Amino acid sequence: MEHNFKQYLFFFSLVFITFKSEAQFKDTAKWKALFAVGVNYPTTDGFVKGSYAQSVNFPTVNLGIQHMLTRQYGVKLDYGFNRFKNHKDTPDFKINYSRVNVQFVYDPTEYLTFLPMRLRTVAHAGPGLAFVKPLGVLRDNKQTYLNINAGLELHYAINEKVAIFTDIAYLYGVTSLDDYNPALSGLGAFNGSVFNLTFGLAVSLSGCQFCD
Repeated sequence: MEHNFKQYLFFFSLVFITFKSEAQFKDTAKWKALFAVGVNYPTTDGFVKGSYAQSVNFPTVNLGIQHMLTRQYGVKLDYGFNRFKNHKDTPDFKINYSRVNVQFVYDPTEYLTFLPMRLRTVAHAGPGLAFVKPLGVLRDNKQTYLNINAGLELHYAINEKVAIFTDIAYLYGVTSLDDYNPALSGLGAFNGSVFNLTFGLAVSLSGCQFCD
């Protein structure tokens, strides 16, 4: 009898620990810091005729602070830096593309019941400002314009406080290329959109805010 009692006690303890762990990993922290690095691709239509960038450029660096208002909805403020350079078949240039965006955040994970316990998906979108600065002798062709950032993140929780994630984002430039005559006088100018692929860490800055 005592042996059976110990077996039942062990079984229910194991079930309790499992459900407690699952609840912890599904809880959303109120504040998070996000840091990610990766690569970028600037669209060719953002450059003057006769120039375009490499298909894959490094680095892309994103830094952000995220605040969840509920388990599903939140906002974040983030800064992004992209460096891209000319393709080998075009004249030389290097460009720093920086941005600041305020974004709406939506976490639909609780409806995606097929996902493993530690995985979360987060969609984000919002407006911002893009700052384009060509380097070297081309620095006069700098621009500032509106952009819209939209993307999807996939998070894997290492523990209650830290998750690794990947983010696929599209930075749409609300702009059009100036009329340069001759065209190469606009070398280093970029009025276009950028694709980002990054990998990073999300760190909770507060305890569990929306625990059941």
